[in-house]
Amino acid sequence: MKIRIDIDDRHEETSITIHAKEWTEELAALVSKLQSSEPRRLVGIEEDRSVLLDPAELDYVYAESRKVYAALKQRRIELRMKLYEVEELLAGYRYMRFSKSVIGNLDEIDRFELSFNGNLCVYFRSGNKEYVSRSYVAELKQRLILGGGRDGV
Repeated sequence: MKIRIDIDDRHEETSITIHAKEWTEELAALVSKLQSSEPRRLVGIEEDRSVLLDPAELDYVYAESRKVYAALKQRRIELRMKLYEVEELLAGYRYMRFSKSVIGNLDEIDRFELSFNGNLCVYFRSGNKEYVSRSYVAELKQRLILGGGRDGV
């Protein structure tokens, strides 16, 4: 992706033009992020306290025992939302489904390895790891390659 910025006193207002071959999920997320006037935050519960979470800092969000948790570094923080609600809230970020119960942050992935059963084991920069179901492996690889994944991926 190329980014070109033209700063000039003659411009009346800021405008953005996107040139693309086709409409993609990455473009949809980018437009959503540009249209969002305020950063979205998740509210989690940790030790009976409410904590604000920046979606960009999370490794993944998962459902377990009818509850939803956010994983970041060595912490697990409960979210009082349904997994599909979190997924909608994270639409402007680079998240995708890893399995029926996990949504992962593509920007925090460090590396991945193929498991014996066809799943991928994804390792995050924080040291956390999570598995990607076979049905999502192809999409993950495509989004990492076409979406400009980080070094080491």
